[in-house]
Amino acid sequence: MSYSIDFRRKVIFTMQEEGLSIRETAKQFRIGSASVSRWINQIEPKASTTRQRKIDKSELI
Repeated sequence: MSYSIDFRRKVIFTMQEEGLSIRETAKQFRIGSASVSRWINQIEPKASTTRQRKIDKSELI
């Protein structure tokens, strides 16, 4: 499960407004500091990739 975009924006906005470090922000919101640093560069979650099957599903059946 990923965090909502609204929550991500709130975290980054709070960090900038209060002049907090990444660690301080993560601690305040009880999330990982890696998440905060990733959101600084990219707020939108990455699209999931779909795996291709080696065998066509109809052939498998």
